[in-house]
Amino acid sequence: MTKRQPRADRLDPGTVVAAALRLLDGQGLEAVSTRAVASLLDVRMNTVLWHVKTKSRLLELMADAIVGEISLDGLPEAAPERVRELMRRYRSALLRHRDGAALVAGTYAAEPATLRFSDAVLAALMSGGASAREAAWTLTAMVYFTLGLTQEEQGMAEADEARLRAAVAAGSYPALSEAAGHLTEGTFDERFEDGLDRVLA
Repeated sequence: MTKRQPRADRLDPGTVVAAALRLLDGQGLEAVSTRAVASLLDVRMNTVLWHVKTKSRLLELMADAIVGEISLDGLPEAAPERVRELMRRYRSALLRHRDGAALVAGTYAAEPATLRFSDAVLAALMSGGASAREAAWTLTAMVYFTLGLTQEEQGMAEADEARLRAAVAAGSYPALSEAAGHLTEGTFDERFEDGLDRVLA
């Protein structure tokens, strides 16, 4: 007897995206595909494609869903601390999902949650005296910095620091030799806060 498949109208994009995020958290970004999501939902792949069209579109919606987890409530009144708190919440949302930073960094999600978050950061920067252009470029710098640092945090193996030290010691890199210890010192939390201070200085 042939197993009856759910109809496309019994799903919605949100259900598909939620399933894709479960797949991401369980198996990582490389495992995410429309076929794998269909298998998880026990539907045909065409049913998933009906709602998300392409894998690229699925990834965009997933990235926006991750940013959508950021609460914009209870933010500090003072502009500088409000900006910092928004970026802390952004990083926390990325860290809640396996390969979250790699997923978001690989998409251009001009979607509602991402736009709301960007608008909140820009508003905080401009309320602190930045021009629209200054705010836009500062937002870009902070987002790229946060994505890069968080991607490293999520993907870094314990052996990476030893490999760096060995590689520097094996060559002629005088400046690196002097500074190598500082490149890996401190926690990622400390590096994140220091980086924000430098961008916002």
